[in-house]
Amino acid sequence: QVQLVESGGGLVQAGGSLRLSCAASGRTFSSYAMGWFRQAPGKEREFVAAISRGGGTTNYEDSVKGRFTISRDNAKNTVYLQMNSLKPEDTAVYYCAARFGILSTPQDAFNSWGQGTQVTVSS
Repeated sequence: QVQLVESGGGLVQAGGSLRLSCAASGRTFSSYAMGWFRQAPGKEREFVAAISRGGGTTNYEDSVKGRFTISRDNAKNTVYLQMNSLKPEDTAVYYCAARFGILSTPQDAFNSWGQGTQVTVSS
């Protein structure tokens, strides 16, 4: 398994942008598909975006399509989530997750998780 550490969360006004980063330990980062999930207060954790091992394939939850972009730098063992045009409903704790092998989106397909980073969007 890989160890994951998220950063980049914070408080931003509606319409603003944030970039989340997730740094992974280990030398086999390129063997893992990566995902971002989020959990809003009082709600279940949900899928946000995922990216394949080489970065050539991405998936997004419908409400973030066109606003969020997932990317990765395998040389830096890091995955990113660029979030633009943020809305108050994007407020949540954002989690990075890793899955050894091919891209998948269900939460139970991921077996390594970070501690989460808080994103708060004010109206």
